[in-house]
Amino acid sequence: MKKIIVALILIITVSLYAFEAPKVARLHYDGGGDWYNDRDVVPNIVTFLNNNIHSDFSKEQAEVKPSDKRIFDFPFVFMTGHGNISFSDSDIKNLRDYLNKGGFIYADDDYGMDKAFRREIKKLYPQKNLIELSIDHPIFHCFYDFKKGIPKIHKHNDKRPQAFAIFDDNGRMILLYTYETNITDGWSDMHNDPFKIRSQALKMGANIFYYLFTH
Repeated sequence: MKKIIVALILIITVSLYAFEAPKVARLHYDGGGDWYNDRDVVPNIVTFLNNNIHSDFSKEQAEVKPSDKRIFDFPFVFMTGHGNISFSDSDIKNLRDYLNKGGFIYADDDYGMDKAFRREIKKLYPQKNLIELSIDHPIFHCFYDFKKGIPKIHKHNDKRPQAFAIFDDNGRMILLYTYETNITDGWSDMHNDPFKIRSQALKMGANIFYYLFTH
């Protein structure tokens, strides 16, 4: 029964954005970082979502720049990369408007974007901090249960995996940032991850989407 109710919520929610199947958008940022890497992550996670939580996303990835007004067409914006990120003043204004009016960004450090990402996010919300999520946060238990919190997908510097968030003044999560885990690499076919690792990455992705549309 729970999964039927969830499916209905997801279908109704994403249908509010367009009559055609809604798309997940990838953020095309400036600064030289490889915003475009692992092109198969969006189609792969969408396939998992549509099959397991019965959403209705298009498998076609959208691409949007931070200053583009089209960003308001997308309920979920994803960003990743290894290098530098740079937001202009117009990028900052548009991104802040998008997030404050109901948008959501998921950023996944693909090893090397942490310093630039934290710097640019501080420009976006100078008065807010990235808050580390505890292992009992609902995002880790809302559909699939991750008893230890965010799973470790790739080694990187072999530090513990961490998940951070920014919340609006009403307590709504508007940005999620994962570090030292690289969840989205586990969505890609490029890394030949073992089944258990890939399964954890996809299930954590499902939790992110489920949490977004039900909280």
